[in-house]
Formats: sequence, structure tokens, C-alpha cells
Amino acid sequence: MEVKAVAKFIRISPRKAKQVIDLIRGKSVAEASAILTLVPNRAKEPIGKVLKSAVANAEHNGNMNRDNLIVAKAYVDQGPTLKRFKPRAMGRADRMLRRTSHITVVVSEREEG
Repeated sequence: MEVKAVAKFIRISPRKAKQVIDLIRGKSVAEASAILTLVPNRAKEPIGKVLKSAVANAEHNGNMNRDNLIVAKAYVDQGPTLKRFKPRAMGRADRMLRRTSHITVVVSEREEG
């Protein structure tokens, strides 16, 4: 059985979040949380929260044991982009794109075999 958690509209670039999410995909939950504590990227905080939420959903809703959980799927999708303007010289302005992400983490029990 698979249990998932989703965080939407996170103010971090999907490209930067994918670098972190690739590190935890396929790992056990304990190993994934240990990896996230050592990663220097800013994306580790929202990804860690989503991982904790997925584990809590598995324990509470799925009656699964935390020690047997692995990160089955983990991916980042692009959310809406916020358009902002930055003042420049001589009365001009440049458009800045503030990208957002949708982070999804799916955990499942390890198959014995």
C-alpha cells in the first residue's frame, strides 16, 4: 500500500528542489531523513516536512510501521510562476520570475523477499 503527501505552491525553483529530491528517492525513511539533515540546499526544509507528513499519514491512516517504510516515489512538479519587476537604471525595469513547486512524496512498505 502506498501513502502520499503533497505540498503545493512552495516558493522554490523546481530545478533546485529536484536536485534534493533525487537524493532520497528509493531510500528508507530513516536514511532519507538523515540525508536531508546534511544537505546544504534550502529545499531540504519543505522536502523534509513533506517526508514527515507522508510518514505520519502512513502510520496514522495506513497502520504501517515506520521502520519498514521506504520512499517509493518522490517528484517535484512546476507550479505557477509569479511575475515581479525589479527596478533598473534610467527608469527601466526587468521582469523577474519567482518560480513555485509542487512537491510529492510517496512512501510504501518494504517488500520482504
